[in-house]
Amino acid sequence: MLLTVLDAGNLVVRELTLFSAIGFLFLGLSDLGVDLLYLWLRLKRLVQGRARFVAATRPRAMQPGRIAIFIPAWDESAVIGAMLRHAIRAFGDSDYAIYVGCYPNDPATAEAVRAVASDKVRLVVGTRAGPTCKADCLNSLWRRMREDEATEGRRFKAIVLHDAEDVVHSAELDIFDALIERFDLVQLPVLPLIDERSRWIAGHYIDEFAEAHGKEMVVREALGASIPSAGVGCVISRRAIEALAAAHGVPFDPGSLTEDYEIGLRLRAAGFPATFIRLPAGKGAPVIATREYFPATLSAAVAQKARWMTGIALAGWDRLGWGSGMAERWMRLRDRQSVLAALVLFAGYCALLLWPLLLFAGWSIGRAPEPFSRPVLILLAINSVLLLWRLGIRFGFVAAIHGWREGVRAVPRVVTANMVAMMAARRAVTRYVTMLWTGRAAVWDKTAHAFPDQIPAE
Repeated sequence: MLLTVLDAGNLVVRELTLFSAIGFLFLGLSDLGVDLLYLWLRLKRLVQGRARFVAATRPRAMQPGRIAIFIPAWDESAVIGAMLRHAIRAFGDSDYAIYVGCYPNDPATAEAVRAVASDKVRLVVGTRAGPTCKADCLNSLWRRMREDEATEGRRFKAIVLHDAEDVVHSAELDIFDALIERFDLVQLPVLPLIDERSRWIAGHYIDEFAEAHGKEMVVREALGASIPSAGVGCVISRRAIEALAAAHGVPFDPGSLTEDYEIGLRLRAAGFPATFIRLPAGKGAPVIATREYFPATLSAAVAQKARWMTGIALAGWDRLGWGSGMAERWMRLRDRQSVLAALVLFAGYCALLLWPLLLFAGWSIGRAPEPFSRPVLILLAINSVLLLWRLGIRFGFVAAIHGWREGVRAVPRVVTANMVAMMAARRAVTRYVTMLWTGRAAVWDKTAHAFPDQIPAE
């Protein structure tokens, strides 16, 4: 009986190992391709002697205009007041207006907005009870903005997207005002704040965004692929937002769970230029970026990642297709591989946990384990090298932004990121199947947010 169990167990482990090894090779080579392209871009820039922008050489608007800032808010009374007060201080006397979207059944958030008492802030309470979805809330802000334009006789130049927990940078409006004259979508980096109380859960966002907004977006732009909006720290030109509204009735698609991501892809397909910009605030200063706390608990992190996976990796297949050109298809494949990656990870962890148990059981009855075949051993060796390379790259990007200590923590935090990804993938698939089965519209699956007591130095 034990021999039968061992034989079955060995077969399962071998199949899991082969499946995960092939999957890791595919994912690892794709990551390696992005890494090498990024290193080539850095080397090319170094050889050509391109200097980084500093404060004195920031781009300036040829025709400065009025900027509208959209902030959708559902159950954000804990953070929205502090966020708005900081934004007003940071933006100073810039020409802007902040539109905050609330719901009639969320009086606490609306009252927190009213308490700010600034003529720069415009509260918009919708007619529908919340939560609906973020896109629906943004569309209500769009309608209110157009009404204000008709009343005041002034037109907004562009629209900036932010969330209720964002720590905005004082230079972003000037950057947006200048670059929106050349591009129809401009995305600044997003840098998660370090949460001392959640080094491992919230901390893994630090690692992922260090690579995503330090390397991935740079490579996407260099290849001419679409620049997906992060939904925060980005600006959309007036002509682009009106084109979206003309094509779909409203600028933000209420049927999407990731309307921000989709906007970047839709604009690229329509021929609107976009850019991802990394500018330091000054010589030796950090880049101009949006900072915020990310989910600090496992359940919140899983919920957020599941929403991203559902909207991007699953619904995106039939909503957006694959675009045109090899670079665009490659980047969309990378965007949508998260569920497959989670399945590969699960298979790999299962094999890793089962193999020593089978070894122990075999040794207990004097049966030596059967060796892996040569092709499998070669695959495992290649994947081991790719893993070491990946950990080194992650350490480098995290350390460059947050210091070497955080870079060291990023290495074991890969396990945390993997656990969150696997749990989120299961939830995402369940949610997507439920949406297909019931035909229910997307709703706001938000998480609780926090705003820093002390604003980090720019």
